[in-house]
Amino acid sequence: MDDSAIKAPSHCAASYGSDGDPDPFQWDTREDCEVRQILDRVADKWSLLVIALLDRRVLRFTELKREIDGVSQRMLTVTLRQLERDGLVKRTVHPVVPPRVEYELTPLGGTLHTTIRSLVTWTEQHQNEIAAAREEYDAKEAALT
Repeated sequence: MDDSAIKAPSHCAASYGSDGDPDPFQWDTREDCEVRQILDRVADKWSLLVIALLDRRVLRFTELKREIDGVSQRMLTVTLRQLERDGLVKRTVHPVVPPRVEYELTPLGGTLHTTIRSLVTWTEQHQNEIAAAREEYDAKEAALT
Protein backbone atom coordinates (compact mmCIF):
# COMPACT_ATOMS: atom_id res chain seq x y z
CA MET A 1 0.00 0.00 0.00
CA ASP A 2 1.33 3.46 -0.87
CA ASP A 3 1.37 5.46 2.38
CA SER A 4 1.68 8.72 0.46
CA ALA A 5 -1.84 8.37 -0.90
CA ILE A 6 -4.40 9.85 1.45
CA LYS A 7 -7.45 7.65 1.64
CA ALA A 8 -10.61 8.08 3.61
CA PRO A 9 -10.60 5.82 6.64
CA SER A 10 -12.43 2.59 6.18
CA HIS A 11 -14.05 0.79 9.05
CA CYS A 12 -14.61 -2.88 9.53
CA ALA A 13 -17.24 -4.17 11.83
CA ALA A 14 -15.90 -6.51 14.46
CA SER A 15 -16.94 -10.10 14.10
CA TYR A 16 -17.08 -12.32 17.14
CA GLY A 17 -16.30 -15.98 17.68
CA SER A 18 -18.54 -18.49 19.40
CA ASP A 19 -16.88 -17.60 22.73
CA GLY A 20 -17.99 -13.96 22.41
CA ASP A 21 -14.46 -12.61 21.91
CA PRO A 22 -13.51 -10.58 18.84
CA ASP A 23 -12.13 -12.71 16.01
CA PRO A 24 -8.49 -11.64 15.47
CA PHE A 25 -8.34 -13.27 12.03
CA GLN A 26 -10.80 -10.75 10.62
CA TRP A 27 -7.93 -8.26 10.36
CA ASP A 28 -5.88 -10.52 8.10
CA THR A 29 -8.68 -10.99 5.59
CA ARG A 30 -9.69 -7.36 5.06
CA GLU A 31 -6.92 -5.25 3.58
CA ASP A 32 -9.01 -2.10 3.76
CA CYS A 33 -9.72 -2.59 7.46
CA GLU A 34 -8.58 0.40 9.49
CA VAL A 35 -7.77 -1.77 12.52
CA ARG A 36 -5.27 -3.78 10.51
CA GLN A 37 -3.66 -0.63 9.15
CA ILE A 38 -3.30 0.87 12.61
CA LEU A 39 -1.87 -2.34 14.06
CA ASP A 40 0.63 -2.55 11.19
CA ARG A 41 1.74 0.99 11.94
CA VAL A 42 2.03 0.99 15.71
CA ALA A 43 3.45 -2.52 15.99
CA ASP A 44 6.48 -1.99 13.77
CA LYS A 45 9.81 -1.88 15.59
CA TRP A 46 10.71 1.72 14.72
CA SER A 47 7.34 3.09 15.87
CA LEU A 48 7.55 1.16 19.13
CA LEU A 49 11.02 2.54 19.83
CA VAL A 50 10.05 6.13 18.99
CA ILE A 51 6.97 5.95 21.22
CA ALA A 52 9.01 4.43 24.06
CA LEU A 53 11.70 7.12 23.80
CA LEU A 54 9.22 9.99 23.75
CA ASP A 55 7.55 8.94 26.99
CA ARG A 56 7.17 12.15 29.04
CA ARG A 57 9.92 13.99 27.17
CA VAL A 58 10.57 16.05 24.08
CA LEU A 59 13.37 15.02 21.74
CA ARG A 60 14.93 16.46 18.62
CA PHE A 61 15.35 14.36 15.46
CA THR A 62 19.10 13.96 16.02
CA GLU A 63 18.53 12.81 19.60
CA LEU A 64 16.04 10.18 18.43
CA LYS A 65 18.42 9.01 15.69
CA ARG A 66 21.26 8.72 18.18
CA GLU A 67 19.12 6.69 20.60
CA ILE A 68 17.67 4.24 18.05
CA ASP A 69 20.40 1.86 16.99
CA GLY A 70 20.22 0.87 13.34
CA VAL A 71 17.52 3.27 12.11
CA SER A 72 18.35 5.20 8.95
CA GLN A 73 17.61 8.89 8.65
CA ARG A 74 15.02 8.16 5.97
CA MET A 75 13.29 5.43 8.02
CA LEU A 76 13.14 7.66 11.10
CA THR A 77 11.70 10.49 9.00
CA VAL A 78 9.03 8.19 7.52
CA THR A 79 8.19 6.75 10.94
CA LEU A 80 7.84 10.17 12.56
CA ARG A 81 5.63 11.44 9.71
CA GLN A 82 3.36 8.40 9.98
CA LEU A 83 3.08 8.74 13.75
CA GLU A 84 2.34 12.44 13.37
CA ARG A 85 -0.32 11.72 10.74
CA ASP A 86 -1.93 9.19 13.07
CA GLY A 87 -2.05 11.77 15.87
CA LEU A 88 0.41 9.94 18.11
CA VAL A 89 3.35 12.35 17.83
CA LYS A 90 3.40 16.14 17.78
CA ARG A 91 6.07 17.89 15.70
CA THR A 92 7.05 21.43 16.69
CA VAL A 93 9.23 23.62 14.48
CA HIS A 94 10.86 26.53 16.30
CA PRO A 95 11.51 29.59 14.08
CA VAL A 96 15.24 29.89 14.70
CA VAL A 97 18.24 29.55 12.42
CA PRO A 98 18.90 26.73 11.87
CA PRO A 99 15.33 25.51 12.48
CA ARG A 100 14.90 23.43 15.62
CA VAL A 101 12.38 20.59 15.32
CA GLU A 102 11.14 18.72 18.37
CA TYR A 103 8.92 15.68 18.78
CA GLU A 104 6.71 14.63 21.68
CA LEU A 105 3.87 12.22 22.29
CA THR A 106 0.35 13.55 22.03
CA PRO A 107 -2.12 12.53 24.76
CA LEU A 108 -3.27 9.75 22.39
CA GLY A 109 0.34 8.62 21.93
CA GLY A 110 0.74 8.58 25.70
CA THR A 111 -2.11 6.10 26.01
CA LEU A 112 -0.36 3.85 23.50
CA HIS A 113 2.85 4.08 25.51
CA THR A 114 0.97 2.61 28.49
CA THR A 115 0.03 -0.38 26.35
CA ILE A 116 3.60 -0.76 25.07
CA ARG A 117 4.89 -0.65 28.64
CA SER A 118 2.57 -3.58 29.48
CA LEU A 119 3.93 -5.53 26.50
CA VAL A 120 7.53 -4.85 27.55
CA THR A 121 6.76 -5.91 31.13
CA TRP A 122 5.22 -9.16 29.85
CA THR A 123 8.27 -9.75 27.65
CA GLU A 124 10.66 -9.20 30.54
CA GLN A 125 8.68 -11.57 32.77
CA HIS A 126 8.63 -14.36 30.16
CA GLN A 127 11.92 -13.92 28.30
CA ASN A 128 13.53 -16.96 29.96
CA GLU A 129 10.56 -19.18 29.07
CA ILE A 130 10.68 -17.96 25.48
CA ALA A 131 14.44 -18.53 25.28
CA ALA A 132 13.96 -22.09 26.58
CA ALA A 133 11.17 -22.76 24.09
CA ARG A 134 13.36 -21.48 21.25
CA GLU A 135 16.24 -23.73 22.30
CA GLU A 136 13.91 -26.73 22.49
CA TYR A 137 12.44 -25.94 19.08
CA ASP A 138 15.87 -25.41 17.49
CA ALA A 139 17.11 -28.70 18.96
CA LYS A 140 14.11 -30.57 17.48
CA GLU A 141 14.68 -28.94 14.08
CA ALA A 142 18.40 -29.76 14.17
CA ALA A 143 17.59 -33.41 14.98
CA LEU A 144 15.35 -33.61 11.90
CA THR A 145 18.04 -32.42 9.51
